[in-house]
Amino acid sequence: MTTLPQRQGLPDADDTASTLSAPDAPGYDWDDHWQRYEQSQYPAVGWRAALVGRLLAPQPGARVIDIGSGPGDLAVALERQYPGISLLGIELSYEGVAISRRRVPSARFEQCDLITAPAPPAELRQFADHAVCSEVIEHVDEPLILLRNVQQWLAPGCRLVVTVPGGPMSAFDRHIGHRRHYSVSTLRSLLDQAGFEVEEVFASGFPFFNLYRLAVIARGRKLIEAGSSEESGPSRGVAGAAMRVFRVLFRANRTRSRLGWQIVGIARVPGSPSAA
Repeated sequence: MTTLPQRQGLPDADDTASTLSAPDAPGYDWDDHWQRYEQSQYPAVGWRAALVGRLLAPQPGARVIDIGSGPGDLAVALERQYPGISLLGIELSYEGVAISRRRVPSARFEQCDLITAPAPPAELRQFADHAVCSEVIEHVDEPLILLRNVQQWLAPGCRLVVTVPGGPMSAFDRHIGHRRHYSVSTLRSLLDQAGFEVEEVFASGFPFFNLYRLAVIARGRKLIEAGSSEESGPSRGVAGAAMRVFRVLFRANRTRSRLGWQIVGIARVPGSPSAA
């Protein structure tokens, strides 16, 4: 992986918030969340990262931006899968940025509020020719503003992969600030309104991702009480055994199926890519 220059230091913790853009669920502290769960161990994270990697397919030398990079799970996966790319993550959570910088020192991570839309550093304006926004906009009250504002960081012709949850919400989803879940049609409409050229939007993950989500729905209140997440935290006992089983079953998930509860969009920033 090509190492990007790092900015020195981090903003003061008092200047940060706990989501990528808008305030999240009242009382839920994402900085504390990422401190407790630096590395996700649940199967949906790895399955989704592999799916995103296949769809993004950056070549060596590509400039990739992870929009809402959290604690760097996807950055870790992309670094392993695609050596030779230049990787940038943008994230509002102070702890998410700090953890990501430790886990992927060859990448660059910036703390940024994409609703207030500060201008990118000059060297990062229209930086990316590949972009991913995975499991982010369901947390945001104004996803249209976020998707429009992030285009300051994207070069003309940039390929964007977006993933969002579909299907019903669990109590835990609401607890951590899910504002809405999406369908193929609602994600397509959002990307259109944001000014992207939509190539494809489809449902994915049937049947085993759906089954996994049903288990999360059934355990929603218990997850809240445990201060845990369906996609992070220790894998122990019966729950750990179940997660290991799902990790194997996820290999049989269908990438495209109208019944899937993982919604995926592929789009581009209008304009022709700049000559390398």
